[in-house]
Amino acid sequence: MTLRRTELRAVARALTILCALCAPACTGARAATPRYDYEIVRTYPHDASAFTEGLFYLNGFLYESTGLEAHSSIRKVRLETGEVLQKLDIPAEYFGEGIVNWNRQIISLTWKSQVGFVFDLATFKLQRQFHYKGEGWALTRNDTEIIMSDGTSELRFLEPKTLKETRRIQVTIEGKPISDVNELEWIKGEIYANVWKTNWVLRIDPASGQVVGIINLAGLLKRQDIVPGQTDVLNGIAYDAKGDRLFVTGKNWPKLFEIRLHKAPE
Repeated sequence: MTLRRTELRAVARALTILCALCAPACTGARAATPRYDYEIVRTYPHDASAFTEGLFYLNGFLYESTGLEAHSSIRKVRLETGEVLQKLDIPAEYFGEGIVNWNRQIISLTWKSQVGFVFDLATFKLQRQFHYKGEGWALTRNDTEIIMSDGTSELRFLEPKTLKETRRIQVTIEGKPISDVNELEWIKGEIYANVWKTNWVLRIDPASGQVVGIINLAGLLKRQDIVPGQTDVLNGIAYDAKGDRLFVTGKNWPKLFEIRLHKAPE
């Protein structure tokens, strides 16, 4: 049986992460990258028709972007009930990707079109477009920069007003690049990132790109909640900084979870 390129890449990526989790056995040298397990604090309803690409928490609400051509949207969602309070449909020719808030605006990406949009946060009215090279996957922010993933092992840093790229870092584990870095969230000075088609979330040092922790979210969505042919991969991280709450979900998942992390025993 011949494996497709994406499948081979996924296997190589998985082996790299697994090796980092047990570094002494693989290398006979450095300590393993710290690993984190989770506990579920609370479970919330989530629209199972939402192919989640971007997620953030702001002022008591979730903001979510969904993908797929002719199905992409940006939504304001009531956390407690999953009710969609406000929705903007992205033009049908675009595959919607990540979103981030900046200065009362929502900045959004598209997958392969090399075009992004800036919307008013309150009204969802389009304010302008911008352009970038390559694919657009996800966005997050710190206090001075916007951070973008593009499906590779690199993260781009953008100037928030012009949305022009200023620098890049490469995401690495034990010196080896990790591709398919997907949805992003800035949490306590680190970048948290989903890795596409895995149950792992990486904790990334924003200065060096080095992975400083690996979160294993296997088993988060129970088997009885999985609909074959519909339920897709883990994707979507949001953080309530004031309440110190971490939320995660997935594409076409019926639930969104508040979780608490614990360092796993070595």
